[in-house]
Amino acid sequence: MRQQSLFEQEPQDIPLAARMRPRDLEEFCGQRQLLGEGKVLRQLIDQDRVSSMIFWGPPGVGKTTLARIIAGRTKANFINFSAVTSGIKEIREVMHEAEQTRLMGERTLLFVDEIHRFNKAQQDAFLPFVEKGSIVLIGATTENPSFEINSALLSRCKVFVLEALSEADILALLHRALTDPRGFGNQTVDITEEMLGMLAAFANGDARTALGTLEMVVLNGRREGDKTTVTRETLEQCISKKSLLYDKKGEEHYNIISALHKSMRNSDPDAAVYWLARMLEAGEDPLYVARRLIRFASEDVGMADSRALEIAVAAYQASHFIGMPECAVSLTHAVVYLSLAPKSNALYKAYESAKKDAQSMLAEPVPLVIRNAPTKLMQELHYGEGYVYAHDTKDKLSAMQCLPDSLKDRKYYQPTGEGSEARVRDRLQQIEAWKAQHRAAEKK
Repeated sequence: MRQQSLFEQEPQDIPLAARMRPRDLEEFCGQRQLLGEGKVLRQLIDQDRVSSMIFWGPPGVGKTTLARIIAGRTKANFINFSAVTSGIKEIREVMHEAEQTRLMGERTLLFVDEIHRFNKAQQDAFLPFVEKGSIVLIGATTENPSFEINSALLSRCKVFVLEALSEADILALLHRALTDPRGFGNQTVDITEEMLGMLAAFANGDARTALGTLEMVVLNGRREGDKTTVTRETLEQCISKKSLLYDKKGEEHYNIISALHKSMRNSDPDAAVYWLARMLEAGEDPLYVARRLIRFASEDVGMADSRALEIAVAAYQASHFIGMPECAVSLTHAVVYLSLAPKSNALYKAYESAKKDAQSMLAEPVPLVIRNAPTKLMQELHYGEGYVYAHDTKDKLSAMQCLPDSLKDRKYYQPTGEGSEARVRDRLQQIEAWKAQHRAAEKK
């Protein structure tokens, strides 16, 4: 009797997410902006013209799976390479193998997971092999490639942005897992559509999280013969959430973010922190909350305390770096700061007023005096004629008119006397008085 290898696993021992990995594009969920009919990536795959590329997107959206499918569709030798466990030595070994394969007329598709973890020297090791076609490199990263991938390597790769899966996509995956023999198709699983919806919301666009959680709740469900029943209590225990009533895209979502916003506007830090906790403990994406705080910092605090925007952006970065639950205190830091900061909506009102004029006067020409004149023709047409370089003047000011004639007297920004904006108001009044005096002098 043959002994089972340590590397062999019974199907039930393999995680559900791995068992349900899509085998072809027809099974692949999401990314219709890339894989829909007529889209660029779909055409490259169908026409077998795949070149080196970077997949940038959040976890669990199908980066590895898509690379495997591409390798299968293009009949390429697939090598899965991890940036976490590999170094220069392993890179060179794999590159040598790929070069030998190329000489035999076969292509090698090298998939590098978390490619942003490679340092410059490691990334540079791929360059000569990408250039001469020994490999088709597909790198996967959750970080912005512009900052994490060497420019030389990045210039030789096409970047495709993968998006978090929608709740509808996640629901489709859950239903497939319940009916497909690779999943629970050979069992009878009783789970309500409402609970599947809660699972989809909890997954937050991550297919791996969704399938892993489904597997957990089914394995912990109540068994009665061949039937497994998943109860609400089991679901709550498996995802460690006290309440699953919070709908990230429904009315309650907007009610609570509104409560947070209005509590900060009303300078009530206690209420603001409570609504923040309600959102985070219900599974809200901390980056969504952080983005709303950045908006609030300019819309409701503005020039009354310009530090507010810095604090809000720092809270976003902290949330991105460390995630939940650690980032909750960083968001609390920002929420309390914004609640106690002096308030001004002058910037918001300024933009809304300017937007209204911009939309109704889109064809309004730029005054000649502030147009660039890089060519002789433009100079002959009086572009830039009369322009005054403010830095060359004693007061660092000029009386030039920068708005179109029809809007020359329009005032969009009306600073308040709140906080630091009082000094801004005084400065603006001085500038306006100086310009009025010098424009009057020019007319004489």
